[in-house]
Amino acid sequence: MNLADDFVVLTKHPDLIKYVDSLQKKNAEALSFYPSQVFEREAEKGRIFIGILNGEPCGYLYAGAYGVDVKLHQVCIQYDARRRLYGMAIASVMEAYAEECKATSVTLRCGFDLEANDFWKSLGYVCIAHQTGGVRRMRTINVWRKFLGKELFTTVEIEPAAGKVNSSVWRKNKSTGIVTQFVRGKAMQDYRAMLINSGEKK
Repeated sequence: MNLADDFVVLTKHPDLIKYVDSLQKKNAEALSFYPSQVFEREAEKGRIFIGILNGEPCGYLYAGAYGVDVKLHQVCIQYDARRRLYGMAIASVMEAYAEECKATSVTLRCGFDLEANDFWKSLGYVCIAHQTGGVRRMRTINVWRKFLGKELFTTVEIEPAAGKVNSSVWRKNKSTGIVTQFVRGKAMQDYRAMLINSGEKK
């Protein structure tokens, strides 16, 4: 879709997979990680929207399946093109497509330390929940939602969480072998509690 003379949003582009995978890796601290095979599969389904500025990719949005609620898995704008105009344009194209597919809302998760929280709020998304993030960053996750049509019921909006990421305790315990990639379930919950308690004692 052409939004301006120098900017378009596409779902097909010869460099889409290479670009998305590269930009994801450059922004690893802000994004969940997906292997390139996932992007290949999702691109075939038209779920990755790429912004092209002056003929070059400048950002992308990766949306989930188009059901009643569409979940956004990743949104990233290249650092030198981080003006809200481009991110807003990519999101608007995705929202229009979601409406065509009969979706009624869009939901996403955003780390409490990221500037992107202000961006989503400016686009009419409201924070509806806080979730616990991974133990490495000890990050609270804000859940944002936007209804694409008229709401039947008023959404209960909450104040988005804000804070800073601290992975120092995780790095220390990773090096000593207290935590490994195989820690799951209750063991992970116990480890999280230990991290929180050790942080509170400082």
